[in-house]
This record gives sequence, structure tokens and C-alpha cells, in this order.
Amino acid sequence: MNQSEPMFTPAVQARRHPLAWVPTLYLAQGLPFYAVALVAGLMFKSMGVANDAIAHWTGLIGLAWVFKALWSPFLELASSKKAVVVFFQLSGGVALAGVALALQLPVWFAASIALFAVVALASATHDIAADGLYIASLSAREQAAYAGWQGAFFNGAKFLSLGGLVILAGYLEPRIGVAPAWSAIFGLLGAALAGLAAYHLWALPGTANAAVNGAVTFGSAREVAATLVDVVRAFFAKPGIWTAILFIILFRAAEGQIQTIGPLFLRDAKAVGGLGLTTVEVGAVYGTAGTLAFLAGSIGGGYFTAKLGLRRAMPWLIVAMNLPNLVFWYLSTAQPDSLGVIAVALGTEMFGYGFGFVGVILFIMQVVARGKYQTAHYALGTGFMQLGFVLFKFISGDIQQALGYRHFFDWVMVAALPVLVLSRFMRFEPADAPSGTAAPSRP
Repeated sequence: MNQSEPMFTPAVQARRHPLAWVPTLYLAQGLPFYAVALVAGLMFKSMGVANDAIAHWTGLIGLAWVFKALWSPFLELASSKKAVVVFFQLSGGVALAGVALALQLPVWFAASIALFAVVALASATHDIAADGLYIASLSAREQAAYAGWQGAFFNGAKFLSLGGLVILAGYLEPRIGVAPAWSAIFGLLGAALAGLAAYHLWALPGTANAAVNGAVTFGSAREVAATLVDVVRAFFAKPGIWTAILFIILFRAAEGQIQTIGPLFLRDAKAVGGLGLTTVEVGAVYGTAGTLAFLAGSIGGGYFTAKLGLRRAMPWLIVAMNLPNLVFWYLSTAQPDSLGVIAVALGTEMFGYGFGFVGVILFIMQVVARGKYQTAHYALGTGFMQLGFVLFKFISGDIQQALGYRHFFDWVMVAALPVLVLSRFMRFEPADAPSGTAAPSRP
């Protein structure tokens, strides 16, 4: 037996069929993400928080996913990937349950923001460990075979959150009150995540890290830090990297604003320019037809890009990514009363979003992440992708408050133009080597 064999022994001993844990692992990855990214904003809207405050605070909380690559190497110092995954699932579940309690306090807003920040940090760290567990526990063939289950169940969490829990919140609000209704929702989310953590104690493979048996030393931590410095240095030494970063950030300029203000526009009264939908109606159109349209768009965008190649497909992907801008411009102008018309419009929005989002993911994979540290550079690239979303999310509330909904959606149409212009000057070269492991399909 050679010296490296023991670190693989736990995975063999705990080996279960991938379908026993891959779907639930990515469901557990999606639940806290959508709780922070989508459900929290709708809850704050129901609680009477202003749009600019919602955008500011949920944007700041989203920074956890921006910077997660910076602490990802240190997770290798833990003895087991499984232990890291279960710990952060449980931590996120406890924090979500804490939100349920915080909503009953006089200082509910500050307390819930603090707890959502804990949820975000736990979720971002869990993402790293979960993806690492998936890669380390499955062969290349298995990784490809179960990649579809990743995206399906990550986005299934969106369906469950918006199509199930938000509808339930809308049903409970007039019956038990707004705060108790949302306490029930976050209590259910916390219990679900804690239940998944308990299940994963049994189901997950016990894949060990390099620091097996807890052999963490100052020297090993220093070596990891040195490697991290080299990873970052190599990333910023890539030719044209700053232009590529600008392209990645601008790619999500309009989306970050639409995804933040769009649901609030749907909820606000027609007297202030909104559509006046109830919580139940927003959950129904976004959580059902919207989620299915997003999945269809994601699959279609992948096949479309594979057929044309990234360079030829990119202008169309950018246009599709900004189709939601046109949808909300139409809704703010026409102010339709028909829920069917609104549902078709939002289905179109989510299809375009899913179709176009493929572009930035493939750009990061095939152009930015090339080289020695492909996995780490992919993580850094997606961090900048999230930074673009957060920056424009953060300012979206202020812009909407200054312009009103009608002119805000005019502005968002204009905000889509810089990335389309910049794409004419970008290089979209294919990777030099096989792309390796597929990444989960998530926003």
C-alpha cells in the first residue's frame, strides 16, 4: 500500500450509489442560496422595507459568493469533505431557523440581516466543499453522467422556494399575519436544511482531504496560503485578464438590476407603477412556469452554443440574457391585468435569462480558466461574475427610487449595451485541453 492510499479508504467504505446523494447534495446547495437571493427580498417587501434598503442589504450579503474562492484552499485542511459539507448544511439550517425567531423581535430587521449573512457565508463555503466532494468521489465518467442531476436539483430548490414556500407565505399572510407567516417559511427552510444534513451523515461518501486524520499543522496552512498567492498571481498575469474581468462584470449589469427590482415591481401597487400582484401570484408565476422556462433556456443555450461555437453564439447569448429587460419594459408600459399575460411574459424573461447565462459560464470555463490552475481560476472567474451581479444589485434600488419603475426599465435597457459593444473586441478562443468536469448550472 502506498502512502496516498489511506486518504481514499473512507470513500470506499462509505460508497453509496451517486443517486443516493448527488440530488440531495445540490438541493441543499440551492435552498440557502435562493433563501438569500430571492425569498429574503420578497419577505422584506411584505414587511414594508423600501426597495433601496432591500437592494443594499441583500447585495452586501451576496458578497459571500464573490470572495469564497479566497478561503476555498483552506478547506482542504479539514480531515473530511463530508464533515465540512454536513457542518455547513447544519449551520445554515440553524441560521435560517434563527431568522424565523428574529422576525418576532423589535429589532427584527437588523437581526435577520445578520442571520442572512451567516446563511450566506455557510452556503458559499458549502458550495466549495460540495463541488469538491462531487469531483473527488466520482470518476470522470460518473461526473459527466450525474452533471444533469446537479443543475436539476439546484434549480429544483428555486422551484421549491418560489413555487412552494412563497405561495405558502402568501396563503398564510392574511390568515396569521405577515411576520408569523414568514417565520413559518424560514422555520421550514431551516428544518429542511438541517434534515438534509442529518441524511447526509449517512448518505455522503466519506472522501478525505489531503490533511487526513486531522493532520493540520502551521506548515500545511502556510503552504496552502503560498499556493493561494500563486493562484491569484497567475490569474492576474493572464493576457487580457482585465478586459475579460470587465466583460464578465458588465455581462450581468442589467440582470443584477432586473433580478432585484423585477419581483418588487410585481408586488408594488399600480398607483406607484407596479403590477399589484399578491405574494401567492408572484410565487405561482416565478416558481412554476418561470423555473421551467429557465431550465429549458439553459439546456437550449448549451446546445445552441455547442453548435455555433462560443464566438459566433456570444452576441445572441448577450441579446437573450437581456431579453428580460424588454419584458419588464413592456410590463411597466402596458400594465397588463391578465395573470396569464404576465405569466407568459415572465416565462419569456426566465427563458432568455437561462439561455443567455450559458455565455458567461462558458466564457469563464473556456477562456478565463485556462491553464495550470483551471479549477481555482474558474472559481475566481465566477467570483467576479457574482461581483458584477452584486454591484449592480446594490445600486438598483437607488436608481429605481430616483427614476420610478417606468424610467428604471428604460435605464436597464441602456445598461445592456456596453457588454454587447465590448463583445466585439473580445477573444473567445476554445480551451487548449479537454474541459474536464462539468460545473453545476446555477446563477
